[in-house]
Amino acid sequence: MTISLLGSRLAKLTVAAFLVAIAQPGIGQQPKHKPISVKTPDGLTISAQEWGNPSGPEILLIHGFSQSHLSWMRQVDSALAREFRIVTYDLRGHGNSDKPLDPARYRDSKAWGDEVQAVMDAAGLKRPVLVGWSYAGRVISDYVTTHGAGKLAGINFVDASIKADPALAGDNLKNLPLMASEDLATNIAATRAFVHGCFSRQPTPDDFEVMLSFNMMVPPKVRAGLGGRPLDATAVMSKLKLPVLVTHGAEDRNSKIGNARYTASVIPGAKLSIYEGIGHAPFYEDAARFNAELAAFVREANKTE
Repeated sequence: MTISLLGSRLAKLTVAAFLVAIAQPGIGQQPKHKPISVKTPDGLTISAQEWGNPSGPEILLIHGFSQSHLSWMRQVDSALAREFRIVTYDLRGHGNSDKPLDPARYRDSKAWGDEVQAVMDAAGLKRPVLVGWSYAGRVISDYVTTHGAGKLAGINFVDASIKADPALAGDNLKNLPLMASEDLATNIAATRAFVHGCFSRQPTPDDFEVMLSFNMMVPPKVRAGLGGRPLDATAVMSKLKLPVLVTHGAEDRNSKIGNARYTASVIPGAKLSIYEGIGHAPFYEDAARFNAELAAFVREANKTE
């Protein structure tokens, strides 16, 4: 093969690789969605979004501490959206939702449960599967405690807990106090470390920039208000009579795998799915597996009467 021919082929391969790369949307590139305005009973405006098949089975995706609805871009921009109706939203204090600085607005379990119900009502969700990542395990526990589980088809806990146990907290949580610092340089450094610590398989540079950006939208006082809230939903969750999937990354540095095992042991019939080699964000780190398992779970949950 001549050098000129080899160079021509390499050039074609380079162009092809570039075209493949730009065809893979990053988490900041949103597909078409419908905005939903939500007002909570305690007067907050919550930013919510609807994606996918408007007549499909319903999924409500709830993000974690200091994150946003953009966390779920590898779900709403996937085959899931062709089959399911997906709703996302920014928790109070996060993203484009209202951000009151009074810590009391983040300590009321009923307010969190009411917020979920307000999103469901505004979106017209009749029987969704709730998918809760990390801190959203608390939010789902708040919802079930406040409103019961009668309007749900199922629950997917994703690297989330139903009981706070210091022995099962990961080393990445050491960044949380510094993320509540009013000193900007300290705050940014801690947030960068925290976001990296949420992944075993690290995000792309572009995606990391987007993640850092929406993490920094959460004010320090909000982050401080979110901390220290007690959690023990064992009694409530032990009475659940609906399908539950417990998803957890084996290399999670926020929430040790014992949290997932505890949740699965407490909830009757819960299924446990462990992702080897994956950190705190299996829906991003192994989106293909996560989306396939979620799709199968939602289909099965909607067969259950």
